[in-house]
Amino acid sequence: MGGNREDLLKGAKRCLVEKGYTRTTARDIANASGVSLAGIGYHFGSKEALLNEALFESMKEWGDSLEIALKGDLDPEASPMERFEAAWKRVIDTFEQLRPLWATQFEILGQIDHLPEMREHLAAGVRAARLGLAEIFSEIDPEAEPERARVLGSFYQAMLTGLLAQWLLDPATAPSAQDVTEAMRLLNSASA
Repeated sequence: MGGNREDLLKGAKRCLVEKGYTRTTARDIANASGVSLAGIGYHFGSKEALLNEALFESMKEWGDSLEIALKGDLDPEASPMERFEAAWKRVIDTFEQLRPLWATQFEILGQIDHLPEMREHLAAGVRAARLGLAEIFSEIDPEAEPERARVLGSFYQAMLTGLLAQWLLDPATAPSAQDVTEAMRLLNSASA
């Protein structure tokens, strides 16, 4: 059984999914967690600090589960392009499961000029995600090849964000993993 701090985090995560970042009130979190309003201040200092931590935990959980799925499940006998397509299919599959979480991130991006603390945390998260994406998709060790990991990871991060934006707007016409893979083939053949 968790304590009040853990209950508040769980409640905040639920509120992020149900109401989003800017529409969630401290009372919403207190009700969702079964903890008093005073508990938010005691454990986190503010509603924003609690929501920030809940969002970062949620995104870390997504990243960890995706990394496990991609590293452990891709066919080692498949060609690099087949593995690329399979990996992007798994990424895109998470969009439906985590739609509220992704929508919340875009909501925050729209308000980022008014959330300086969030900007710092998201920027740090993006930098770390780039390195993780380079490791997952290109099997690059970020410690051994930091610049190569940064550049390729930035590309994968741009793809992820762009695919996600298209999917949130219109999932029926957003690029599939097969579309992304075909685009890569076309780019490779155009530069050859």
